[in-house]
Amino acid sequence: MTTGLIPGGQPPDPRPTGGLPHPRHDPVGQGAPHVDNRTRSAVITARAAASFEPEGRSVASARSFVRDTLQGWGFGDIVDDAVVLTSELVTNAVVHAGTSADVLCLRSDDGVRVEVADRYPEREIPLQGSPATMGSPDREGGRGLQLCAALAGRWGVEYTPTHKQVWFQLDLPDRPVGTRAAGPTLPADLLPLADSRVRVAVVQIDRAGAITAWNEDAEDLFGYPAEQVVGKPLTDLAAWPHTPGTSTGIAEALQLSRWEGTYGIRGANGRVLPVYASHLRVRDTDGDPSTVCLLVRDHERAVLQTPLRVPASDTATVSEGQGADPFEVFIGSPAPDDLDGLLQRTVERARDMLDADAAFLLLATDDETELEVRASTGLPSARQRFARVPVEAGPGRYGSARMPAVHDDLTAVPGAVPLLTGTGMRSVVTVPLKVEGRLTGSLGVAAEAPGRYSNEEALRLQFAADRIALAVESARLGELERLRRGSLSFLVEASDLLAGTLDRDQTLALMAQMTVPTLATWCAVYTIADQASEPYLSYVLHEDEELIDGIKSLLSKIPPPDPVPTPGARVWPAPGEVAHQAALRSSMRSLGLGGVPTYQVASGIGPTLATASAVGGETVVLPLVARNRVIGMLTLGKPTDEHFRQEILELAEDLSRRAALALDNARLYSERTAISQSLQRSLLPPELPRIDGVEVEVIYRAAGEGNEVGGDFYDLFPISDGAYGFAIGDVCGTGPEAAAVTGLARHALRLLAREGFGGPAVLERLNSAILDEGARSRFLTLLYGELWPQEDGSAVLKVVCAGHPLPLRLRQDGTVEPAAEPQPLLGVMEDLELYEQTVTLDPGDVLLCVTDGVTERREGTRMLGDDGLAEVLTTCTGLTAGAVAARVMRAVERFASDAPSDDMAILAMRVPVPHKD
Repeated sequence: MTTGLIPGGQPPDPRPTGGLPHPRHDPVGQGAPHVDNRTRSAVITARAAASFEPEGRSVASARSFVRDTLQGWGFGDIVDDAVVLTSELVTNAVVHAGTSADVLCLRSDDGVRVEVADRYPEREIPLQGSPATMGSPDREGGRGLQLCAALAGRWGVEYTPTHKQVWFQLDLPDRPVGTRAAGPTLPADLLPLADSRVRVAVVQIDRAGAITAWNEDAEDLFGYPAEQVVGKPLTDLAAWPHTPGTSTGIAEALQLSRWEGTYGIRGANGRVLPVYASHLRVRDTDGDPSTVCLLVRDHERAVLQTPLRVPASDTATVSEGQGADPFEVFIGSPAPDDLDGLLQRTVERARDMLDADAAFLLLATDDETELEVRASTGLPSARQRFARVPVEAGPGRYGSARMPAVHDDLTAVPGAVPLLTGTGMRSVVTVPLKVEGRLTGSLGVAAEAPGRYSNEEALRLQFAADRIALAVESARLGELERLRRGSLSFLVEASDLLAGTLDRDQTLALMAQMTVPTLATWCAVYTIADQASEPYLSYVLHEDEELIDGIKSLLSKIPPPDPVPTPGARVWPAPGEVAHQAALRSSMRSLGLGGVPTYQVASGIGPTLATASAVGGETVVLPLVARNRVIGMLTLGKPTDEHFRQEILELAEDLSRRAALALDNARLYSERTAISQSLQRSLLPPELPRIDGVEVEVIYRAAGEGNEVGGDFYDLFPISDGAYGFAIGDVCGTGPEAAAVTGLARHALRLLAREGFGGPAVLERLNSAILDEGARSRFLTLLYGELWPQEDGSAVLKVVCAGHPLPLRLRQDGTVEPAAEPQPLLGVMEDLELYEQTVTLDPGDVLLCVTDGVTERREGTRMLGDDGLAEVLTTCTGLTAGAVAARVMRAVERFASDAPSDDMAILAMRVPVPHKD
């Protein structure tokens, strides 16, 4: 892949300028929306280009290239759509068309344009106006253009004599620009008070809560020099009373994306200085998060404080002629452009409107059976985000979120509002958010004192809820659409990764790495070998690697979840309960209160508490079902008091189905590979016997991935005292079919030779056995011989060469000559008349036997051949048998650059020269 990036300026058009003009073929016809047939006219501010080869992994590379480019430009809102469209178009080019693909990303003021060009312009483009040619989503052809029509603002197709280019443009979402807030001109005596020198302390906090930057104004305000505080936690300096009406601690506030409020900083003089703080969570180029804190004296809060909006109670002061929007009056202007911001602003305004201590907002699930906590203020429920409560909590109107409800004292009806249990809130009013009669959420405010609210406050809150319900529902649907598009991109990449391996352990690791931290904080994968086996804990992963061992130890000590095949996620409370009990008992033991933990999940109270916190949130189990059998469970977990949102669980369920099939495929592949390798190893001869007076070396290479034995084979075995049989052969073809004949030949040779038959008789009987195989028989070339070492240091051989490459004899003087004559091969004719030839190897002589995979090694039209092999052998004078075999194999491998396509076997025997005293 080649890439290039040119920031800023107007780049040259990458298309050729010479030759024929570039005709443009855009989809036409009735009802073809958003098709732009104009040339690019917007000012290009940056471009990024990449080329991808016609191979499967290029699709994932193209997705990563587009994702990284758009995120680098700050266009996260449109990344998912761009990745999905690019994936489909690049797949069409590199997979279906089999050509390379050029991807060009262009940034302009009004959006991003992505162009995908391939080198197969002859293909016709399906016209959008013709449904018959556009194809269905289930067909491969035309699907990329359907996605362009559905997701892109503008798109089209261009042809050149050598290229076809499909392009699409994604417009940036409208964002408020210019003035964010403004106030009228005021007399000087009405302006907020501030010191003559306003000091703004800028403090940066790393992900662990430690101070990493401390400016001069911070030194002046608090009296600490930078070198004294850098590296220390901010909590060491912060004196919390916190912002009134909230229970957010300083450590939690530093984890929020944005936060404003007051707290105290203890200065070097020991006094607490009240400050007003504005926190912003950022990340650096390496992806590490940190928090930038701006602090001023509390009486100078106007420097940092977000301007207050007009309270709802003051709406009467707005004249009718101004036509104020009730929604803007309640929420403020400009309204947040994201759902979380809108919901948080809503609960804050609701709390202020009724002078409450807390407020909360829950959104209904699609089936309107449960409500999810989405925003709160003044409650510790910020840590219970996405916790779910039933819509119908009890009989009557006060048990249903569909009706307004006022509770004077929650202590009289415990559990009436589950979200407020244990928070100290006594009185509460809740109202539904409805759109066209359908429940979309619930808004409530609460106070610590009883009897604070009446029907009048309920009517006021209901009026506000009616004003914001439509905006909340619209923002919720927008977020849901973005989540679904992101889910599509996530599942595409997950399927790509899972399909790329058949290794079981790697599949397990991929399953865990795709879920953490995207879907969950930690996960565990259980596998089930067969129906009679218990679930086995196979893999554990946490986003903090230091916690993995503690979670693994905890899960190994509790019974695994039941392998229920019912689809969907089910809650598994056991890990959280056991970890909590262990942490409680460890704490009691450390305080000397006695008791030994039932489950010692980690050594020491620190790791035990850390493990309890890590698994203390919601834990769910999803079955891994493949081919109608539960083969495992995927367990996902959250830390203390955190819950999964419904959309994440649905995405996890989709992922579990894909992961189950990939895991089962890996299991089947591993089992079949193990069986195949076991059978193949049984066809190889055991260790070669040691022959006094003769050096022997064998090199064997089977063609094909995963094959240990093919159509070539060798053997060396004792026949009787002082006599040895050797063979090297080649069965027609490769793979398992050839290996079956290999086994027949090798075992038959040993049996017949040990029965006392000579070489010709052995081969004639083997020929009959091969022909008896009928349709499964394959012809076989074979060099068979018998070896007798002699007392004078030489060796006598009797050989039969049945259609096999002739053995070569290397003498001490460097001459090479054939050591046998060719005879008919086996497995073709019934009546064979074979004879054996006697060869004497003198000290220093070498006999080289090879299969035709060696002599027929090719590079283009060139072939090594018998002459090439003889030439290599002439250079082996004086070498041992092992060195001769190694040099021959090295020469064969270097002869051609491609991997060998045929099995190869080399058998070298040498009579050593006696050492002189």
